[in-house]
Order: sequence, then structure tokens, then C-alpha cells
Amino acid sequence: MTDKKSLFIDGREVEFTDEPNLLEVIRKAGMNVPTFCYRPDLTSFGACRMCVVEVEGRGIQSSCTMPPENGLKVHLNTDRTRRIRKTVLELLLANHDKKCLTCERSGNCELQQYAQEYGITDIRFPDKKLEDYLPIDDSSPSLVRDPNKCILCGACVRACSEFQGHSVLGFANRGSKTVVQPMAGRPLGQVDCVNCGQCAAVCPTGALTIKDETDKVWAEITNPNKTVVVQMAPATRVALGEMFGLPAGENTIGLMNAALRRIGFNLIFDTNFSADLTIMEEATEFLERLKSGKNLPLFTSCCPAWVKYLEDQHPDMLPHLSTCKSPMSMLSPVLIDLVPKYFNVPRENLVVVAIMPCTAKKYECKRPEIYRDGRADTDYVLTTQELGKMIKAAGIDFKALQPEKNDSPFGEYSGAGTIFGASGGVAEAAARTAYEFVTGEPLNDVDIKQMRGTTNRSRSVELDIKGTKLVVRVVSTLKEAEKAIQEIKDGKADFQMLEVMACPGGCVNGGGQPRSCDNSATKAQRAEGLYKEDNTLNLRKSHMNPSIQKLYQEYLEHPNSHKAHEILHTTYQNKFEGSYKDI
Repeated sequence: MTDKKSLFIDGREVEFTDEPNLLEVIRKAGMNVPTFCYRPDLTSFGACRMCVVEVEGRGIQSSCTMPPENGLKVHLNTDRTRRIRKTVLELLLANHDKKCLTCERSGNCELQQYAQEYGITDIRFPDKKLEDYLPIDDSSPSLVRDPNKCILCGACVRACSEFQGHSVLGFANRGSKTVVQPMAGRPLGQVDCVNCGQCAAVCPTGALTIKDETDKVWAEITNPNKTVVVQMAPATRVALGEMFGLPAGENTIGLMNAALRRIGFNLIFDTNFSADLTIMEEATEFLERLKSGKNLPLFTSCCPAWVKYLEDQHPDMLPHLSTCKSPMSMLSPVLIDLVPKYFNVPRENLVVVAIMPCTAKKYECKRPEIYRDGRADTDYVLTTQELGKMIKAAGIDFKALQPEKNDSPFGEYSGAGTIFGASGGVAEAAARTAYEFVTGEPLNDVDIKQMRGTTNRSRSVELDIKGTKLVVRVVSTLKEAEKAIQEIKDGKADFQMLEVMACPGGCVNGGGQPRSCDNSATKAQRAEGLYKEDNTLNLRKSHMNPSIQKLYQEYLEHPNSHKAHEILHTTYQNKFEGSYKDI
């Protein structure tokens, strides 16, 4: 038995175990100190100096970089620590664009929050000069970068490097001229950014925000000549409630349906339906490749950031990528083709909106490969955050709503479709169907829990399908995906399927989800909400969904049919040689 380890915080003894720094010990004890640069999922940086504490015998220390030691005596709010924090805030505000009322992050800005908490009403330092302001970069289809609101905390730089191994953003210049920017100062839309939005997710101010398209969608809704249909991804239902005071992981799909109708959407469908459709196509495609031995391992293709990464960095690996479109891009063409038939709506009056946890979906819907007849199948993508804003703007009391169902016939889904929102969910859903396709026998235990997890970013799972051994690699973050690619290129890969989600933990932690300063706990709660719904549904296998079966009978013929390939599949190419490199 190991000896108890403890330290003292403001005179109170606090035990600690494996916490990496004083800040985590402080938080575990139910207290806190402010910080801009620290994020639990990223390496400690110690740049902002807001989290300073006073340690007896050690003086002023940054709590995010100092490891806990037995017997330390730590003081959180001494006169010195408060003066340092207030000075830091004044210096940041003096160099900050203080147009808070019109800022995208007003009310959800950590700089604004701490300035209020520390009573900063007068700034002793001169404001930034007008000629020193830099232009706003809105060249990206997914994100907006305002360097005038950057406080140089470096969280975005570390997220890009540590999650995606990509380093699209970095520090440039020195001293008072230091900025965070893409390589060579180029616009964000002209570098190999994958649009994952993790930089915006960790940004404490309005320096990196989601490109807002709510006004465009409001214009469509209020146009009496338009019929606006909407679909919602699995991960949105377990995160939207956070914007209205509900706990992370609470499934709000019924409340979402009710809110969307009150906003004015005409028809409401569920992307979980097309997640089931994706499994029908992808499982069939995988089994065909397994039989032929060609282009293995198969790469999943649901994550648009991952697809773009392959095009940008490893075009030679594109033959491994599944030809299946993502669930969003499968459902939209089905709606375009069948809503006019079922609901007597002229195609030219139909507008398709998707609610996604993902900022990269804004990029995906603009890809020319998924245009048909010169028009995008998905007209607009709104993130979970944007939907929350629309609900608030409409004056809807979200928590007071009565749950409502979505519309038929594209609303019925299985639990396999639901778990798409968590890392490992696509592979688990595919395994449930592939087993029964191969054996013709029911899979009684559908919970493949070894595929699950929001903290372990890479795991290999061996499956036994009646004597056929399969290994599935599940990774989240492109940094882990890169390691898997190198294994393949080195001839060391032992897996036949590779599931990749660019965001750590999967879509539950997408760049468009409500922001959380404790992503580790929040994404786990969101994922648990999806698995809980899966466990309570009568249907838990995609191929058992009767609405999917009917769609094939009446429209798509059979999985991987010629008709299915026309509607549900696509191809990709080397972006640097393709016709759309400047998208």
C-alpha cells in the first residue's frame, strides 16, 4: 500500500493521486483558478499566467505547469496572485478588439467572464492603435479568424498540432507583433486546413469562431415559396441541451423536433436513418473487398476532415477509402428525389438543411463531387451551436417543450445508427451487420464494448466471424490516423478496416458542438447518452430497419446496386491535381 499523498490548499488538506499539475488538484478539490491557455486534453503551456498561485517557499507559480508534491502549501487568492491576474487581464484587454456586443462569443467568452469577475472597469494601458488592426479572415467555408481578438494563449496551435499532427496554425513575428496565423500569413481557406474546428473549440475568445449561416436559413424559412426540410446528426441530440442548462449526454431528440417545428422547418428527418443506410452500403462494400483482397484495409469515409486529409497528404491512399458518402450526404439526395414524390413539393422549392456537430460538414456540402445537376444536395449546414442560437432567437423555452416525433418515412432508425456519433460507433455498427450478412445467423450480443472509448484514441479489436478473423483499428484524431497510415506503408498493418474520426472522441466532440472547458468528461457523457439510446431501442442493427428495407425495395434495389452507387457513393482525387483545389 502506498503512503497517502496530500497538500494544503488555503489551509485545507487535499489528497491527490495521479493529477498532472496543481490546477487539476485544485479542481478536483472543488475549487478553481482562472486560465486561458490550459485545456485538459492538451499539453500544459503556461503562457497566459492567469492560473498563478502562491506556494510557500516557492513563490508565485503557474498551477497548470507545476506538478503536485506532498506537503505543499498552496494559496489561491493572495494579494499578489490577484494583482497579477488583474494586470494580465488589463494588458490583454488593452490589445483586444473590445466590440463585445457584436462579437460572436459575447456571453460565452472567457476573457469577458474573467474581466467581469475581477472587476476590470478601467484599463491603465493605452488601447491598440487603429492602424495595428489586422483584417478578418473569412476565407474558410467553416471558420472565421479574427486576429484582433487573439490573446496568444496558443490553445489553437496546440490543438491543431496535438490532435491533427498538422500545424496549420502557428506563431509568427516577435514581441508586440506576435500573431497566430496560418503558414506564411495565407488565408485559412488557402492552406491545407481540414476544417475540423477543434481550434475554435479551444479558443477562449472570439478569435476563431464558426462561420454562421443562420441568417441564410432564416431567409429560406420565412420565404413562403420554400419548403425547408432538415436532418440532424446523432451527436447533436446529446449536446444541444447543454446550451439550455441540461446536463451533457441528455438525449433531447424529442425536444429538438418540437423546437425545429416552432422555428418553421416544414419537414424533420433524422440522419440516424441514413447512418443505417451507410452501414448497408459500407458493410457490403467491405465484405466485397475482403473477398477480393483488394484495397484493404478499408477506410471509413464518414468524416469529411479525414477525407480531406487523405486528399491533401496521402492521395496514394485514396483507393483504400470507402466510396460511400457520409450519412448526411446520403440522406440529402434521397430527400431531394423522394420528398417531391411523397409530399408533392416541387424540387425547385425544396431546401435541405443539415444540423451537424461538425464544422467540416460546411466544407463537405460544397464539394463538387456531391453536386448533382449543378446544385448541392445539402443547401446549408448548421452546427449544434447555430441551432441553439436559432432556438434562443425564436424565443423558444427549450426545456418547457413537449417531445415530438420526426417525420416519416425517413425518421426510423436503429441503435446502430445512433452510435455513429461516438468514436468506434461506425465500426461497431458495421460489425453487427457484417456478421449477419456473412453467417446468416443472428448476432445475439451486439454490444462490442472493446470498440468504445473517448479517451483512448487508438485501439485494435479482433473479431471472429464464424472462424474468419478480422481486426478493426479505431482511431480518433488525424495524428493517430497518420500512425496507422505509416503502418500500412511500412507493411506492418494487421487490420482490415480503419475507422477514423478527426475529432478526439468522435463527433460527440465535434468542432460545432457546445463549448466545454472540460472536454474529457463532457465528451464521455455525450457518448454515454448515445449508447444509452442504442440500448433502449428495439432495433439495434441497421439491416433490420424496416424503413431501410422498404427504401431498397422501392428505390435502391439492393446494397451496392448501380442505382445505389449513383445516389449514395462518390469518388475522390488528389486535391492538388484536381479541379477543386481552391474550394
